[in-house]
Amino acid sequence: MLQVNELNQYYGGSHILRGVSFEVRVGEVTCLLGRNGVGKTTLLKSLMGLVPVKGGSVSWQGKTITQRKPHQRVQAGIAYVPQGREIFPRLTVEENLLMGLSRFSGREAKAVPDEIYQLFPVLKEMKLRRGGDLSGGQQQQLAIGRALACKPQLLILDEPTEGIQPSIIKEIGQVIRHLAGRGDMAILLVEQFYDFAAELADQYLVMSRGEIVQRGHGSAMEQEGVRGLVAI
Repeated sequence: MLQVNELNQYYGGSHILRGVSFEVRVGEVTCLLGRNGVGKTTLLKSLMGLVPVKGGSVSWQGKTITQRKPHQRVQAGIAYVPQGREIFPRLTVEENLLMGLSRFSGREAKAVPDEIYQLFPVLKEMKLRRGGDLSGGQQQQLAIGRALACKPQLLILDEPTEGIQPSIIKEIGQVIRHLAGRGDMAILLVEQFYDFAAELADQYLVMSRGEIVQRGHGSAMEQEGVRGLVAI
C-alpha cells in the first residue's frame, strides 16, 4: 500500500501541494482527476523523488520512502509512466523494453518478459523498429510495457490517454483492468478523460488548487458529480 500523508510542495513562493493525503491499495485502481494546473504531475514527481517534498511523508509497504532517490523507489517496486511517455526514440522497441529491466541483474535482465508481448502484441510485431517510428498510441504502449518490465507492485500512470486514438485507449484500459484484477499490483492513474477514469476506478480522488477536494468509490463517481468537477 502507498500512503501519502500531509504532503506539501512549493515552487518559489507558490504553494503547489497543500496537505495532500491519500492511500493506494494493492488490487485497486485509484484514479486522481483534476483540471490542468492543479498539481497532479507535481504530486507524481514528488512520489517518485524527482522533486524533494517540503513537508509530509510518503510510505510504501509500511516503510517511509520520503528521502529515497528515484532509483531506490524503482528498486522498491514502484514504476512511473510520465506524461509525454519519454521513450528512447533512437532505440528499438526491444531495446526500450530491456531498459525497463535495469532493476534486475544478470540473466533476468537479458530478455523481455513474455507477459509484456502478451499484453501488447503490437510491440512484439515491431520489436526491431525504432521507438521514434511508432505512432503516439504505440509509444504509450511501449512506455507502459517498459514500466511493467521491472515487475512493479505499484504502477503510476500520468494521463496515458493524452493524444491517443480511441482504439488504443480501449486496449490500454483493458490492460489496466487486467493488471488490477491479478491482485498483486496497486495502480495510481492520473487522468483528465472522465469516461476512461470512471470505467476503471475502484477509488477516486479529485484535486483542485493543490488539494484533494473530493474522494470516494469509483462506482459513485456519476452520482457524486465528479464529471462536473473535472470538465474543462
